[in-house]
Amino acid sequence: MQAILNEIVELCQDATSEPTKTALPRVLMIQGEVPTHQLAAVYEPLIGLVVQGGKTISIGTQVVHLEGPSYFVIPTEMPATGHVRQAANGSPYLSVAIQLDQKVLLDLLKDIPNTVGDKKNQNEFSACPATLPFLDVWLRMLRLMKTPEHITALSPVYEREILYHVLIGPEGWRLRKLFQSHQKGSSIHHAIQWIRQNFTDSFEIDQLANRACMGITTFHRQFKSITGLSPIQFQKQLRLLEARKLLTYSGYSVTDAALDVGYESTSQFNREYSRFFGASPAKDVKKLKEMEV
Repeated sequence: MQAILNEIVELCQDATSEPTKTALPRVLMIQGEVPTHQLAAVYEPLIGLVVQGGKTISIGTQVVHLEGPSYFVIPTEMPATGHVRQAANGSPYLSVAIQLDQKVLLDLLKDIPNTVGDKKNQNEFSACPATLPFLDVWLRMLRLMKTPEHITALSPVYEREILYHVLIGPEGWRLRKLFQSHQKGSSIHHAIQWIRQNFTDSFEIDQLANRACMGITTFHRQFKSITGLSPIQFQKQLRLLEARKLLTYSGYSVTDAALDVGYESTSQFNREYSRFFGASPAKDVKKLKEMEV
């Protein structure tokens, strides 16, 4: 296994501390000292493999600790925070990721064995150990960067194989639940998309449940099992992340930022911002700006 990891590290030498695109469709890599504020974001759906070093991801009240080699699943667009750690031997943090393609997943679900069961009463996100077959297909995928003429023919094959290992693995149930409900006409995905596009607006849970074609109780339970957050928590964190951008990069005042993202009370905004980011808006923004100097 170590030989595979060493070759992956060599193939990812061009990775920077920001998500680095590759010639491989939907494949990204990142390494080094990743700023903590960069990891507080709305994550796109992806499979992330920590190759070396470690990463901590906080989703709502859940905290997932990963040590390379292991992977994590972000099933849909969702707010999260995190930080990375360099390896114990001093090697830089390194991870690779593949962004999820809905069409590929829906097609692959038809070929998942019926013997693969769903977890019951388990909503906690978890780190997944990277098995030898999983690392091997990642290595074959990344090797294509050396032979770009083969990417078009082979990367879709390796992508399916990577996703297959994930779908039958410890966190695969989360993806299966999300996309199987999509196939049946009821979809948490539609509700998530609506909140993302309208997060400054207030809403009632029954409105979202109707949008997902579900009863209120079922909708609430499935939403939290997939995202790790209640719909209200999901909306709140989207608002806070957007407010942080407005304060840091657009020169908004605290009051203007709070009102712009949908808060009616500045004091409530200050409390929730401080709780989420660990500092008041003024102190947090000052620190971020100092880091950029």
